[in-house]
Amino acid sequence: MSTYLCRRPVFFALLIALAVLSGCAVTDVHRGEPLASQAGWALLPLANHSETPLAGQKAEASLMTLLHQHGVRSLAQAPRTAQAGLIDLPSDRDYRAALTWAQQEGIRYGITGSVDEWQYKAGLDGEPAIGISLRVVDVNSGEILWSASGARTGWGFSTTSGVAQKLMADLIETLPLRQ
Repeated sequence: MSTYLCRRPVFFALLIALAVLSGCAVTDVHRGEPLASQAGWALLPLANHSETPLAGQKAEASLMTLLHQHGVRSLAQAPRTAQAGLIDLPSDRDYRAALTWAQQEGIRYGITGSVDEWQYKAGLDGEPAIGISLRVVDVNSGEILWSASGARTGWGFSTTSGVAQKLMADLIETLPLRQ
């Protein structure tokens, strides 16, 4: 009985540590039918809902690389409209213009989404905190074929871009691609 009591605090400490570590990353995924990796793909603008200027464009750059790594070869980036400044956010009009461009180019799938958080937490450690939502749409119908969202924090020595890339890699890993 005394051995059980001695082990009990260690057991609870391990459970608490596991709960804290599992809270560092959250993802939700909606999977649809497999998507053709060889079809035409377009990277549409990512909306920046964070307070960090250009976070959407930073995420787009990493997303393009991650999609290539996962077998999407025919990937074009939608042209940008003229921007007034660093804090200019892609609007619904920009998204629709990019979607129209993709339709005119004969592209089948568009990937878009939003950056919801891209910052360093306040405090001594200044840990990066990232929140991103992605979705693949049928360019012609507008139907959402796949969507995923997640949030992740890093350690004090991590960068926001590094944490974002790991999060997006985890999200893209769930993308149902077929050759």
